Amino acid sequence: MSAPISAELQSLINVQEDPFVLIDESYRIVAANRAYCVNYGLEPDKVVGRRCHEVSHLSDVPCHQNGEDCPHQAVFSTGRIHEVVHTHFDRHNRPEYVRIKGHPIVGPDNTRYLGEVISRIVSSDELDCKEMQMIGNSPAFLACLDHLTRAAESEASVLLLGESGVGKELAAQYLHQRSSRRARAFITVNCASIAENMFEDELFGHERGAFTGCIGRKQGLFELADGGILFLDEIGEIPLTMQAKFLRVLESGEFRRLGGTGMLRADVRLIFATNRNLPAMAQAGQFRLDLYYRISGFDLRLPTLRERRSDIPALAEALLKRITRTGIPQCRLTDDAMEKLLGYTFPGNVRELRNILMKAIAMCNNGIISAEHIHLGTHEHMHQEAEPVRETSTGTAISEVEAHHIAALLNRHNGHRRNVADLLGISERTLYRKLKRYSLA
Repeated sequence: MSAPISAELQSLINVQEDPFVLIDESYRIVAANRAYCVNYGLEPDKVVGRRCHEVSHLSDVPCHQNGEDCPHQAVFSTGRIHEVVHTHFDRHNRPEYVRIKGHPIVGPDNTRYLGEVISRIVSSDELDCKEMQMIGNSPAFLACLDHLTRAAESEASVLLLGESGVGKELAAQYLHQRSSRRARAFITVNCASIAENMFEDELFGHERGAFTGCIGRKQGLFELADGGILFLDEIGEIPLTMQAKFLRVLESGEFRRLGGTGMLRADVRLIFATNRNLPAMAQAGQFRLDLYYRISGFDLRLPTLRERRSDIPALAEALLKRITRTGIPQCRLTDDAMEKLLGYTFPGNVRELRNILMKAIAMCNNGIISAEHIHLGTHEHMHQEAEPVRETSTGTAISEVEAHHIAALLNRHNGHRRNVADLLGISERTLYRKLKRYSLA
């Protein structure tokens, strides 16, 4: 047991507004302020003498033995400040994400301590967005969450980078919810879904008579997002013919409706996303370099599922619960099914994991998903415009399995295409093409 700390050190601790704890070389807590005790639901005499990982992580071993970046280990080995993001458990044993800043502190008798300032980022419940929950405890996920939180606190534009399926729209929703604009509009537009000749009209709107057949005024997305956030997904698909006009709007904040003469302004924070290499596109003349520099004020790369493989079990469980909310019987994964998922590289990331589970649910019996129901790599086939017929080991074509699955979902949801498209993780337009292909329309 460590000796009692000096009055000077205790005073230093007490003036901290955030939870603050002083830890010795053996991971034992020697002092804590009131905010720390309240956060973890313990009286001071129940905190002092316990090991830090027992209180905050509910773990019998230090966090580095669980694969985490341990501030205790870093500060005592380097003597320098070390900052990390961890998952702690609050006084109700609920997980929350926190930012920890570890400081090297030397007492009057030259005893070395770790002083930790703990700042709450968000609880796991607050990561529940409209479509899906952001889930993870891997170092890659925690670092990404920290960067997103910092970006949300500013007013700078954000460019979300990452492979298809990593969750860029979820990240954009998180930025909105954590920003000062959370009570205002959050409008999403997929740039790839807008025809080139309609792009200006979608973004800036039009006046009556602006073109043949135009019978009224229309507000564009910039106006509709006034005071809030406009999320432009797949920004690499914006037509070259529109990029110069778009750049001028970003620089001046002013625009005109099509057919209009008056200059309009809108207070909009912009979030962009792409899975394309924009600098390479700029070199190839496919994207304006000045536009790239303008939109990448705060660029954040979202980790692939390969980089956060330890999150797969929690993600799979959450996805199964989300999918089966729609009336499908509850399902669970056997150990061999989970092992098969953990050994896969997931080129389609979380979206691919969802599609694999959707197919497994359709093929399993009694809600038990085993390894034989996990078909890896076939999701890309399901999203192609024209696809060759492939046979399963039982002789049934994959396209036939998909057609049967879509038909069953349509029947279960009374023909509501939007609900079925959401369940499949595809757009209504893609679903419509599949319905035509399988003569289900």
